[in-house]
Amino acid sequence: MQWHEKSIFELHESLTAAEVSPAEVLAYFQKRIAEINPKIKAFSSVETKEPGQIDVNSSPLAGIPFSVKEVIVVEGHECTGSSKILRGYRAPYTATAVNKLIEADAVVLGRTNCDEFGMGSSTENSGYGPTLNPWDTARVPGGSSGGSAAAVATGLVPFALGTDTGGSIRQPASFTGIVGLKPTYGRVSRYGLMALASSFDTIGPLTRTVADAAAVLQYLAGYDSFDATSQNKEVPNYLNYLERGVRGLRIGLPKEYFIK
Repeated sequence: MQWHEKSIFELHESLTAAEVSPAEVLAYFQKRIAEINPKIKAFSSVETKEPGQIDVNSSPLAGIPFSVKEVIVVEGHECTGSSKILRGYRAPYTATAVNKLIEADAVVLGRTNCDEFGMGSSTENSGYGPTLNPWDTARVPGGSSGGSAAAVATGLVPFALGTDTGGSIRQPASFTGIVGLKPTYGRVSRYGLMALASSFDTIGPLTRTVADAAAVLQYLAGYDSFDATSQNKEVPNYLNYLERGVRGLRIGLPKEYFIK
């Protein structure tokens, strides 16, 4: 099995067993991006410097590279919202969601393409040009987090951050055959996110597996004083829910969806 075929937990096991170092993992994905990204245009920019000293035992995400959607700021990185209007703008601070992952020793690998300012559902309307669906380049990857979804589906990065206002994580995840999660509003801080519709916007993970999504959400979730809509509630252990199944759960369908 090659590194890009491994889940976050499998990569973590390889890192803690000293089968590979964080620098080697990062170099592997950088090389893969250089080879494949020109064909699908998932990444808008790639980090080239090596990671600093990382304690791979500090968290399940330690040493794991991830990408950030173009509408989420990272200090010192160009943040354009995939729009030519903001070319050259470098963020003066880092979004809380990204900071939480960095504090868990995850490594920012680069930034992924999206519909301009998150306004779209196909990732065709970007100042960087369209992202293509890696399974069929004649089709779209969905949007607006299509770059993040295509990057994970192609194995260019173990996981990615996207944003969802009306389906922008869930729809591209379904188009590319991966896992995408829109957390409950207020569960993940929006601080550092370019707003599309502030009362709906959320930041969430795109991953290869459900367990990976739970692991990433574990570090994203939590109260943030910089976001007035952030929920000041205890964060449960999401991994504990994975073995419970769906028995007893109920799905609500608004009757207005079925007007004849």
